[in-house]
Amino acid sequence: MSTLAALTAALADGSVTVLDLTTPLSGDTPILNLPQPFANTVGLSLSEVSNFDDNGPGWAWNDITVGEHAGTHLDAPVHWITGRDGKSVDAIEPARLVGPAIVIDKSAEVAENPDFVLEPEHFEAWEAEHGPLPANCWVLFRTGWSARGASAETFLNADEQGPHTPGISVAGAQWLAGNASVSGFGVETVGIDAGQAATFDPMFPAHHFLLGADKYGLTSLRNLDQVPVTGATLVVSPLPIVGGTGSPTRALALVENA
Repeated sequence: MSTLAALTAALADGSVTVLDLTTPLSGDTPILNLPQPFANTVGLSLSEVSNFDDNGPGWAWNDITVGEHAGTHLDAPVHWITGRDGKSVDAIEPARLVGPAIVIDKSAEVAENPDFVLEPEHFEAWEAEHGPLPANCWVLFRTGWSARGASAETFLNADEQGPHTPGISVAGAQWLAGNASVSGFGVETVGIDAGQAATFDPMFPAHHFLLGADKYGLTSLRNLDQVPVTGATLVVSPLPIVGGTGSPTRALALVENA
């Protein structure tokens, strides 16, 4: 049996499960809100074209308006100034969008401190336990934050100091950006940087270093508690928007059942 035939059979008999890691996208889905004077993106809105009526008696369809960076979405290199000469979302090689998923679980730490950030020692400790990061992998940061997703207020978790959400430190972002095995970094929060990353030097280091190194971001993930630390395969499916800085994305994990 060929490799692909074996995968198809495993999907059919349930020995491989397809997990949806995507936040459902609606007008209520929390999106990033930048402070003044910066402009903000929009969420999703639907405009009816026809609905089994005089405008289309046998069909229903809508026009959509949505920001590139709304809901679960991919950040392409051209989203950030350090990657402005890099790939737009349509130019990312498909092979970079399918790869091993490795999970770093810091949900207990985040429950104690919403401003928790990943440092190089957290990646090094993972490798000491599980081995080197596999080629073309996606590092997924499990924090438990997706449990807040039903409420924009608790999900964004902002006060007068700005949002308080977990992320990655400057040194941690540099470590990931410098690792040739990494294709992307995925999080449960609204963006790939920590809520307080505007106070870091440089600001927003996940964007600054990862997108500048031809690596990709993936946000607003769910169900990471069902993804094993190793062994799953991630499938990232953004729209190939020509010249796009990112795209709303369906993210799936293929998980082999024990």
